[in-house]
Amino acid sequence: MAFFSLMPITHSSPIGKGDVFLSVLMYVDDLILAGNNSTACSLFKQYLNDCFKLKDLRPLKYILGIEASPRSQHWDTALWVLRYLKAAPSQGLFLPADSPLLIYAFCDSDWASCPLTRRSIIEYFVSLGNSPISWRTKKQTTVSRSSAEVEYRSMAVTTCELTWLKSFLLSLGVHHDHPMRLFCDNQAALHIALNPVFHERTKHIEIDCHYVREQLLAGNISTAHVRTTQQVADIFTKALGRHQFHYLCGKLGIRNLYTPT
Repeated sequence: MAFFSLMPITHSSPIGKGDVFLSVLMYVDDLILAGNNSTACSLFKQYLNDCFKLKDLRPLKYILGIEASPRSQHWDTALWVLRYLKAAPSQGLFLPADSPLLIYAFCDSDWASCPLTRRSIIEYFVSLGNSPISWRTKKQTTVSRSSAEVEYRSMAVTTCELTWLKSFLLSLGVHHDHPMRLFCDNQAALHIALNPVFHERTKHIEIDCHYVREQLLAGNISTAHVRTTQQVADIFTKALGRHQFHYLCGKLGIRNLYTPT
C-alpha cells in the first residue's frame, strides 16, 4: 500500500483486470493506492507520474492524522466491529418527547491506559432527562501521576461541558434552575472537590480544582458518588463483558428502534 500526493486530479475509481485489483482512495490531493499486485501498483504509479505532478510518499504510515501499520490483530478487531454492526442494524438512540429538562452527567477515566505513553483517557456522558445529548472520549495531552488526578481532570472537563450546555439551553429559552448532577465513581476525586485545602499531592491540579469548586459553590453543579457497576461512562473506554455491555447500552438510551413499543 502506497501513499502519495497528486495534483491536479478530478476523479478516481477502482481498477480491475483478471486477478489484479487496484483501488485509489482520494481525499483532496492525497491518494492511497491499494492493490493485490505490487508490479501493477508500480506500473500504475509510474503512469500517474507521467500524467501529473506526483510526489510518492512510499508505504502508507499516516493519513488524516490516523496511523496505519495494520496487522492481523487489527484485521480481527475490524471483523469484530463488522459482526457487531451486522447483528445490530436497528440499534439507535431513543429520545422521548416527555423527558424532564434536567441535566446530569457521568464522568470517568482510564488511568495510564496507553501502553506507549502512559497517558490517561477521560470520558463523559451527559443526558438531558432520559435523552443522551453529549458524550466524549479523549486521551490526555499530559501524564497524570495518580488515578485521583486523572479522575478529577475528568470532572473538570465534564464541568466545562455542563456549563456550556446550561448556557446553550438558556439561549434557547430553557431555564435550568436546579444544580446539574455530576456522578463520579472515585471517592478521592469527590473529596478533593469538597475540600478547598491544597497540599503537595493536589497543588498541580489546583486550576481544575478552583474551577470545579467555583461551580459547586455557585450551585451550578452537585457531585455524587456512583458505583462502578452503574458508571455508564465505562462503556467508552473499557472492555466490558457481554452482560455489562448490554446493560450499559440500555442505560445510555440505546434501543432496538424496529421493535414495536
